[in-house]
Amino acid sequence: MIDFITLCDYTGTFAFAISGIRLASAKQFDWFGAYVVGLVTAVGGGTIRDILLNSTPFWMEHISYLVVSGLALLFVIIFRKYVIRITNTVFIFDAIGLGLFVVVGIAKTLDYGFPMWVAIVMGTITGSFGGMIRDILINEIPLLFRKDIYALACVLGGIVYIVCLHFSVSLPMTQFIAALSVFVTRVLAVRYHISVPVLKGEE
Repeated sequence: MIDFITLCDYTGTFAFAISGIRLASAKQFDWFGAYVVGLVTAVGGGTIRDILLNSTPFWMEHISYLVVSGLALLFVIIFRKYVIRITNTVFIFDAIGLGLFVVVGIAKTLDYGFPMWVAIVMGTITGSFGGMIRDILINEIPLLFRKDIYALACVLGGIVYIVCLHFSVSLPMTQFIAALSVFVTRVLAVRYHISVPVLKGEE
C-alpha cells in the first residue's frame, strides 16, 4: 500500500509535469522539448533539495518519476483540446504540485534529522525551484521573483506543518492540512490579487 507522502510525491510529479508541458506547448515546443520542460519542472526542486541534503537525487534511484512525467506528456497530448483551452490549467496544476511538494520536502528533511526551520527552507525549495527552472527554460521571469504569493505560500505551509505537529495531529493529517494550506493560499492570493509589495528602484 502506498503511504501518503509517496502519493503526494507522485501526484505532485504528475501535476508539476503537466504545468511545465502546458507552458511549453504555448511556446510551440516539440514533444521531446515539452517532456524535458515537464520533467525539469517535476524533479528540479527535489534535485536541488537532495543535493543540499547530501543525498542522491531521488529520480536517479527510481525511474518511475521519468515515467510519470512521460504519462503527463501523454495526458496533455490526448486531452490537449481541453487542457490547452482551459486558461487556468497551468495555475491549478502548479498550485497542486506546489502544495504536495512542500510536504514531500519537509518530510524528507525531517527524516534526515534536520531541524524544522531547515525543513521549511527545503520544503520551499522542493515546491518552488522546479517552477523557477521551468520559467527560465521557457524564457519567462520566474514566479519566485515576481510579486505573486508563491514561495511565501510554501513557507506558510511549513508553519502550518509545525503547528499541527505541536498539537499532536497525526502525521498523515498534518501533511494533508499543510499541502492544502499551500494550495488554498495560492488560490486565494490569485483570486483576490494579494501580492508582495514591489521593491521600486530610483525613478
